[in-house]
Amino acid sequence: MTIEGLAGNRIIGTNTERLGADFATQGGWKELARTELGSANATVSVTGLPDKQYYMILCDRTASSGGQNTGVQLNGDTSSNYAFRRNAGASDNPETDQISMEGLSTNTSYAFEVGHLANLANKEKLSIRQSVARNGGGEANPPYGADMVGKWDNVSDAVSSYQWISANSTTFSSGSEVVVLGYDKDDTHTDNFWEELASVELTGTNVKIDSGTFTSKKYLWVQIYYNQSGVSGHRKIRLGDATNGLDSGSNYSQQWNINGGAQGNENTETGWFIDQGSSGSVTSGFINMFFRNNPTEEKLCIRDEVWNYTSGASTANIFKSRYTGKWAMTDAGINQVTLEKSSGSDNGTFGAGSIIKVWGSN
Repeated sequence: MTIEGLAGNRIIGTNTERLGADFATQGGWKELARTELGSANATVSVTGLPDKQYYMILCDRTASSGGQNTGVQLNGDTSSNYAFRRNAGASDNPETDQISMEGLSTNTSYAFEVGHLANLANKEKLSIRQSVARNGGGEANPPYGADMVGKWDNVSDAVSSYQWISANSTTFSSGSEVVVLGYDKDDTHTDNFWEELASVELTGTNVKIDSGTFTSKKYLWVQIYYNQSGVSGHRKIRLGDATNGLDSGSNYSQQWNINGGAQGNENTETGWFIDQGSSGSVTSGFINMFFRNNPTEEKLCIRDEVWNYTSGASTANIFKSRYTGKWAMTDAGINQVTLEKSSGSDNGTFGAGSIIKVWGSN
């Protein structure tokens, strides 16, 4: 594959080449270190991190009980040098002079978090994190999530350790894990954490964008770009595994937030509906998803969407949405992802150039 830069740092190439090329397959994210607990502990700490400009952090949490509050500390700093802003579906919750950057407060023992951290030694360290918690077992209980941004007030040190802490009396159970990936634009390694598992681009119209089956991995990163016409309803995401095949049963639940508004949720659905809050006349969209894909646990997903009603920049008919999803299947790991029409009466189709890409790693 050849990627060529243009003025303004734009990238040219086919849709297949462009989608996810920078971070997922080219000079990409390398695993720097991980810690998996062998017994219960109040902290999951990853130390000895090399100095990288950017970090991606995957946190897989099983708590000793529900009601856990989590936080992040850097370089073992336990002083009041942190500030953060958290949104769990209501108004933002800003906090200053804290001993950590707090995260999702949950009443469940099972959660997944994806974080990104900008790391320049002479600048305050900035963090973006997204979390999803199971919120009770089964498809009748929609998961819930939170978005967090934060900073560490340190302008003299690069990050060398990452601590995921329990901010109350609970502990992380055995098997809880933190994986830290690093990225620098000058990296030349080929040891990428994210392995491409599937890449499918439509060459004509179709009622479905289907990854086909792929090798299941513990962590999945999925991106979908779609254009469509003649749509009379919302599309839905469906998942499959090696035991059940592609699942169209009522095993899906999700929670969402559209354009920063009030949260909505749904349960016992036959897939995750996309473009919630739209009139069903979306012309194109882009979806970015991370999965915690343990074969014997319910599957948790963090999903961002942008969708477009009208071409051109003169209208505001573009929407952003944040979803947390749960697929209540525990027989095997996800090995297929589709985006498809939601009902037999919907005669709309996806157009040529629509694409799905899947990366994964254990």
